[in-house]
Amino acid sequence: MPANKTYRVVIMHLDKGYAEPVSFGDTKELLGGSHLAAALYDKYGLPNEHWDHPDQPLIFAIGPLVGYFPLMSKVVCAFKSPYNDQYSESHAGGRLALAMRFANADAILFRGRAKTLSAAVIGARRLGLVDVHYLKGMDVFSTGRSLRKTIEGFSGHRSLMRIGPAGENLSAYACINVDTYRHFGRMGSGTVMGVKNLKAVMVQGDESIPLPEGKPYQTLFRDIYKQMTATHMMSKYFDLGTPQNLIPLNELKSLPWRNLQATHDSGVEGISGERFAKDLLLRNTACSGCPVGCIHIGMLREMFSDEHRFKYHQVAYDYEPIFSVGSMIGVTDASGVLSIMDEVEKVGVDVMSAGVALAWATEAFQKGIITEEQTLTPLEFGYVEGYKKAVAHLGYAPNEFYMRLANGALKAAAHYGGEDFACVLGQEMAGYATGEVFFAQQAMSFRHSHLDAGGYSYDQTHNEQDADKAIDYLIKDEQGRCVLTSMVACLFSRGVYKNDVLSKCLDSIGYPELAGKLDTIGADIQKLRWQIRFKTGYDPVQTKIPKRFLEIETWKGKIDPQYLDTLKHRYGQALMEIGRS
Repeated sequence: MPANKTYRVVIMHLDKGYAEPVSFGDTKELLGGSHLAAALYDKYGLPNEHWDHPDQPLIFAIGPLVGYFPLMSKVVCAFKSPYNDQYSESHAGGRLALAMRFANADAILFRGRAKTLSAAVIGARRLGLVDVHYLKGMDVFSTGRSLRKTIEGFSGHRSLMRIGPAGENLSAYACINVDTYRHFGRMGSGTVMGVKNLKAVMVQGDESIPLPEGKPYQTLFRDIYKQMTATHMMSKYFDLGTPQNLIPLNELKSLPWRNLQATHDSGVEGISGERFAKDLLLRNTACSGCPVGCIHIGMLREMFSDEHRFKYHQVAYDYEPIFSVGSMIGVTDASGVLSIMDEVEKVGVDVMSAGVALAWATEAFQKGIITEEQTLTPLEFGYVEGYKKAVAHLGYAPNEFYMRLANGALKAAAHYGGEDFACVLGQEMAGYATGEVFFAQQAMSFRHSHLDAGGYSYDQTHNEQDADKAIDYLIKDEQGRCVLTSMVACLFSRGVYKNDVLSKCLDSIGYPELAGKLDTIGADIQKLRWQIRFKTGYDPVQTKIPKRFLEIETWKGKIDPQYLDTLKHRYGQALMEIGRS
């Protein structure tokens, strides 16, 4: 099966109301996903202009194996972030990757700003903008229901991305909801859609693709599929899912509680993966092209009027959302956690950023730094109803306080006070208080994400203080993940998709040149991404880690400030060598 020589990119000019497919790059050199997105930003991006410049691109890219092998189910979204005004990425699953494949789009790139609030419709046979001004201010769920009813012919291999009021109100951490249960969560991609007057993107896979002929492809596919479904390799993701991490991390004194004032609490039983599975789990579902089914859907049942009238919602849950609107704000009731997640989904903010920002606000409220006149509701660790109202305020930003908090906890703290206990590591922390290596990694890494490298895992298995060894691990681990995210493989499959397997996959569908480069191309992708990040203003020397992170105790004992400072210094040096070379 001959592979295309270039990638097909759909460029939509929102200000002019038309789209054009263009050929881009060389498929012998560019791997797709993160690699393709970075190359597109390198060509079309404006590194010296502010993030909200109309011509800043918003990019979605898939990889060459989408549609051909299981768990090639992610899409990379690249943009200049409203959170820090620097180049960033966010990744999401759902049906989007497969819909883009069947829409014959290796990447979609938006430029300009639509004249009215609009929805983009993208397919192999259909490209256009639809005026949806009537959806202004509408929440994520209502937007989805309305668009499915009103856009004609939107069926088959389809995917729907949309934003809520947080994206329209330019919260720095508004997310893009993908097919209800997945998200481009971190760094404010939803805000980039908002500033472009883009309420939704509907991708319709209205074309078919031929599969490779012959036994080699069939045999390879069968072997990979068997590893993912007939062995125990992936069973943990299907069984309890990522929430299984709650109890082990709590026992390791690595689970943040009440704005990281503690790393262990007996209340973990009430929000554990086991508790969610026993009391709330309704069903499992999966991204398109995935046979595993790691998405856990809980049932939220709420009484809405007298005489026992109930409504119910289906809400997806994972470890990170449970940490951020559970332990981080002191909520120890699984149903309460799910009800806060439901509010988060409606307004369209990143759940991790929102939970950690509200944790800071709660401690600031307790210390008298801010008052109820500003928060509009009492904030108290564990008080679910207060947090549900606060989440809505974060999305709609009704006053100056919530406008500031919607730009991040550290920025709010810079105005009101309380910077020492703002739990921000580049962005609001992820749920891993594992130690110095992870704190340095998240604070300085490419997306400020726990997924940029395995620092949290390193902390759990290394007690020695060897900064050079730790930094070498972070750099090389990032290179391997660059390959996977350029293939848009789900990171849960990294135990299956080693480089030798990926090479066979690429070779089987007609990319022999790329197949021979996998051992070295990760470093090239890493370098390109960091070069762009530095061009957009990143300076690792400016990295600050708030005092709260120095005050905690993990399974290894008290955090060592000197070791953390050494890690910061050497990691920053390593990143500058990569990004400024």
